[in-house]
Amino acid sequence: MSRAREKRPLPARPAASVSDGRRIACVVSRYHEELTGALQASALATLAEAGWSAERVLVVAAPGAFELPLIAQSLAARADVLAVLCFGLVLKGETEHDLYISEACAQGLMRVALDARKPVLFGVLTCATLAQAERRARRESEGGLDKGREVARAALEALAALATVAAEPHR
Repeated sequence: MSRAREKRPLPARPAASVSDGRRIACVVSRYHEELTGALQASALATLAEAGWSAERVLVVAAPGAFELPLIAQSLAARADVLAVLCFGLVLKGETEHDLYISEACAQGLMRVALDARKPVLFGVLTCATLAQAERRARRESEGGLDKGREVARAALEALAALATVAAEPHR
């Protein structure tokens, strides 16, 4: 995990009353669920540290990484969703199939973010081996790189940056 990001304090939840109903959403691929679930669990723990209760986080399952952009698009279109965290895993295989899937997923999620004007985070591991994926999915306390935490922190930082931009007077 990036030590520069880890050393910064978690940004506070964007200014909103507790009852305003706004949420963060997570879309999690069921393909390699033991690893994508670990990413999700770490992200949820990180969000909880920043004051986002479990009730304020909507989690939706996706069949695989290829389906993440479509589900993220539906979530990002909702007025009550501030950001969408997407978790998946694409492993290198014998063919170039992984390249097509990972590129389509990345491009799709970027398009969703730009169209919705909301943070849509790419928490899709694109690894050559299962061992690489396991290391990235594991929490730092377990000797891993804790990419789930990193994605959640990036979402919170993006929301804080967007709140700063929105609060800045137009000239």
